[in-house]
Amino acid sequence: MTAVTTVTLLHRICGVYARMGIAVPVLGLATALAMGVLGDGWLITSIALTAAAAGILIAFVLPAQEEIIGELDESRPVDRQSTVRLAMFTGVFNLLWATVTVLMIVRPGSTTGA
Repeated sequence: MTAVTTVTLLHRICGVYARMGIAVPVLGLATALAMGVLGDGWLITSIALTAAAAGILIAFVLPAQEEIIGELDESRPVDRQSTVRLAMFTGVFNLLWATVTVLMIVRPGSTTGA
């Protein structure tokens, strides 16, 4: 497998992940409605962080991947700044998702003991 093939495959996986990720807030809102916690601060924070993560993925990560794929397709050396920028945005995206995951597990103020 060549570098171009690998990077293209990973970009395709990220695109599918982004499209499937739309289900997360939809199912999350339905669950929150069923639990009666729509106004809780931890949920509102999670929704905001999820929206920020989606924005970073769509506005920065996916376009940066496409830029790198374009450079590889043209057999040009990949600009180091492009890869550093992609790594930075990917790290921020992952940090936001990790924070949302923790909020969903801990649920501050939960009466279920979790």
